[in-house]
Amino acid sequence: MAKDSSFDVVSTVDMQEVDNAFGQTKREIAQRYDLKGSGADISLDKSARKVTVSAPADFVAKQVIDVFHTKLLRRGIDLGAIRWGNSQAATGMSVRIVGDVIEGIDKPTASSISKDIKAQKFKVKVTIEGDQLRVSSPSRDELQAVISFLKEKDYGQPLQYVNYR
Repeated sequence: MAKDSSFDVVSTVDMQEVDNAFGQTKREIAQRYDLKGSGADISLDKSARKVTVSAPADFVAKQVIDVFHTKLLRRGIDLGAIRWGNSQAATGMSVRIVGDVIEGIDKPTASSISKDIKAQKFKVKVTIEGDQLRVSSPSRDELQAVISFLKEKDYGQPLQYVNYR
């Protein structure tokens, strides 16, 4: 009997790259003529995996987020890796927007991915292992087809396909 080939579906973010993009954004806020002295600020909490943007107005906060997105893209981080919350009123007539850096695949998303793969009638076995999925099959062609299928779908977060063996 042939040994099964497999790969893992994961969702990881390189926090060092996020930190580098954060540093570049902070420098640009201090130098850009329309943001300098505006009271706009961005902070990163690596342990909690949160990015907080504070600004005097919603428009300025959106500009800071746009600058941050540009820096993330240049560093190869998918924008879907950060889930931004709604604008909240903060002290001194300012606004605050908090973004969570998504790490791992949560249970509802994992079961949705598993159901989508099973609905396509691929000859593969899908198992949910914590915050990742393992897809295995005797046929490597089936695994390639599953990867192609998953790349076309949008699950609200970036997915990577690792440990292909």
